[in-house]
Formats: sequence, C-alpha cells, structure tokens
Amino acid sequence: MTIVVVGTLDTKGEEIAFARDVIEDAGAETHVVDVGVLGDPPFDPDTPATAVAEAAGTSLGALRQGGDRNGAMAAMGEGAARVVTRLHAAGRLDGVFGLGGSSNTSMAATAMRALPIGVPKLIVSTMASGDVNPYVGVSDIAMLHAVADVAGLNTVSRTVIANGARAVVGMVDGGRAVETDRPTVAITMFGVTTPCVRAAREVFETRGYETVVFHATGTGGRAMETLIREGLIDGVLDVTTTELTDELVGGVLSAGPDRLRAAGECGIPQVVVPGATDVINFGPEASVPAAFDGRRQVAHTPQVTLIRTTAKEAAAVGAEIATKLDGATGPTTVALPLDGTSKLAVAGEPFHDPTADTALFEAIRDGVGDDVDRLEVETHINDPAFARRIAETLDASLRATGAAPE
Repeated sequence: MTIVVVGTLDTKGEEIAFARDVIEDAGAETHVVDVGVLGDPPFDPDTPATAVAEAAGTSLGALRQGGDRNGAMAAMGEGAARVVTRLHAAGRLDGVFGLGGSSNTSMAATAMRALPIGVPKLIVSTMASGDVNPYVGVSDIAMLHAVADVAGLNTVSRTVIANGARAVVGMVDGGRAVETDRPTVAITMFGVTTPCVRAAREVFETRGYETVVFHATGTGGRAMETLIREGLIDGVLDVTTTELTDELVGGVLSAGPDRLRAAGECGIPQVVVPGATDVINFGPEASVPAAFDGRRQVAHTPQVTLIRTTAKEAAAVGAEIATKLDGATGPTTVALPLDGTSKLAVAGEPFHDPTADTALFEAIRDGVGDDVDRLEVETHINDPAFARRIAETLDASLRATGAAPE
C-alpha cells in the first residue's frame, strides 16, 4: 500500500515530512512528489520538482526565471497530474495526500483530479471551509479543514494533519472498491422529474441493471459525462437536460458547452429527454438578473428560483439537443413527453406553455437526422407510462448491443 504525498517541500517541508512519518507509522509506504518552485527541499523527495516540471514540458529553471507565479503553479500542477497518473498505472499509487493553503491545495487537487474516481484522495487545506468546487470539481476529493494555517507544526496543525494522514491510510486499507458485474445505467434527475426517474429505476433494477442517478445541477452532469468517458457507464437515460437551458440562456446550473456529448462520442446507447428544459435556474429571488423581470417564476426553495423559458429560448434548446445528438456514434433515441417536460409544465401548473413546448419539440424534430430514433408519447414526463417506455427503449438498445444483463 503506497500513499503518494504531493506538496511544496520548499515551503511546507516540515509539515509534509510530519505527514509522511504519520502515514508510514500507520503501516503504509509513501512516495513524496515535490511541486515546489521557489527553493531547494529540506529532504530528498521520491519525485523531485525537476522531474515534475519536465513532466509538464518545461524545466524548473525556466519556471523560476519566468516570474509568473500563477503560470508556474499551473505547470507544476499539470506535471504532478502526469506523475501521479503514471504511478497509478504502474501500480505504485493506492491513495494521494496533500496539505497546505490555496497554492498547495490547487496543485495537489490538480494532480488528484487526474486520477479515476475511487482512488482515495484527501487534502488538509485552509480552503476546505469555503467554496471547494474549484478544487474538487467532479472528482471524489475529500477535504479536511486545517483550522490553523499550515505554517509550522503546533498542537493544532499536528492534530489535524495526523488525522488526515491516518484517514487516507484508512481509506486505502479499509475502502476496497465494491465492484458489480451488473451493467450500469446513468440517469439524470431534478426535483421536477423525480417521479419519472423513480419509475424508470424500478424497471432497470428488476431487469438486473445497476443505476447511478446524477442531480442535474451542473456538477452532476459533468460528473456523469466524466464517468462515461472513463468507461464506467453502459447506457444513459438522460431524463433531465435542464443544464443545457442554463448554458444557453444564462442560468446558474450549466454543465458547460460539452454537456450531452460523452455518450454519443463513446458510442454507448442513450435515450435523451428534454426534461426540465422549461426551467432556467437561479439562486434566491433577489439574485435573478433584471433581464428576467416580469417573467413567470417559481420559488422552488428559498435558495432556488426557477424562470420559465420563452418559445424562442425553448427552440434554441431544442436545436442544441438535436445538434449534439446528431453526432452520436451509438444507438440514440430522443423521447418527447408531449404533455409536459416537467412537473411545473403540465396543464394547471405555472409553467404550462403549449406554445413554448411546441417550439421545443419542433426544433428537435427538424434538427435530428435519420440516425436518431424519435419516440413521441402523448403524456407528461412524470407519467409512469412514459417512464416505462423510455426505460424499455434503452433496455432494448442495450440488449441489441450485447450490454444488457445475461
């Protein structure tokens, strides 16, 4: 069992040495990767900073002379990512540990994000009590708040660093991956599409699949697409594509411009629904931009305000879905619930808008090519009958490609 320790030995050498000793006392071997640029390390690391810089396609001398601190950090983070990836591929990395302030955290997290989900990753960081999304992203990095600054060893820092060091050993020693031999289906969900997802999951579970549900909040969509590209997903039931709306219209839950590409590029079966595309997501009501004044809105929670798309916006989302599905290399179906794309969009609810729905559906019909199957159902998205149809459609595609349960 080997724990790779990533840190700047020139500024955090004493603390890294302490963490290394705790890890080794706990029964693991260590491999120290030095990402420091400013000076010489107090002890010899297993992978020196010179090698990390070379892995990034540069040299330590060039980084020191360049005078660009942010550029040097980015390079060393990228170099560390390549180093840990190689160590993992060679069977010489079972977990990763890092510690420090914003700079150390950034470089250690860059290295950790390059590793597959499931590899234990832990950072003791002064940044852990704030917004950790820039560090964690869609990875499974655990962050432990350092409480005091990581600047010398004292009662507080020793306690917290030791807890983190022992924790990563425990993650490796006691956290053996629980593997499954069942095909895995990824499903996207939102509060306004939950009944559909629940009914679809029942179909898949009874037929021998394992399901992984992703909350379509931007991070969820990116996480799903990452797992697809890592080969961990066999089929996708993309019920909730609301992240595309936020990307195009300016909501806060965008998953980025590459959302809805991974399954098609990887050639795995997918059924895609324009679920919750009627919704534009914002924070508290006071945070909604003035450009949306006068629009129909719903307070989903005190922290979440939803705005209804217009017909023009809905058409743009439909065209985007069609464009991305047309590039798919695997079995692809777009499924249209003609009586409403979310709980809020059905007759009698505040986002019911047949004109906008028609614009959405027409854009999809006009945009998809012959390689994309189209399933249109005269019901709303949360009708159990619709959920069964889309689940059965994906099951049929998985069976046709030999990816279904035996």
